Amino acid sequence: MKEEKFDIAQHELVPLHIKLTDDEKQKVLEEFNISEKQLPMIGEKDIMIKKLNAKVGDVIKIIRKSPTLGQSIFYRVVVYD
Repeated sequence: MKEEKFDIAQHELVPLHIKLTDDEKQKVLEEFNISEKQLPMIGEKDIMIKKLNAKVGDVIKIIRKSPTLGQSIFYRVVVYD
């Protein structure tokens, strides 16, 4: 039997994940006047982190669809699981 592969990133309930460049990361930290340690965390073993080839210390921008706001943007720093 042939195993079909499913791309989890294409599922309607999975928000868009974008790995920021170092420059983009720095701009976000400056914009919110925070350090990397103050960002919410996401584990390095998360399926979307693996898909993005993100490494510990990278910052991920997550864009969620919202029926009331249109979209909500969140930032997470990749950490060891």
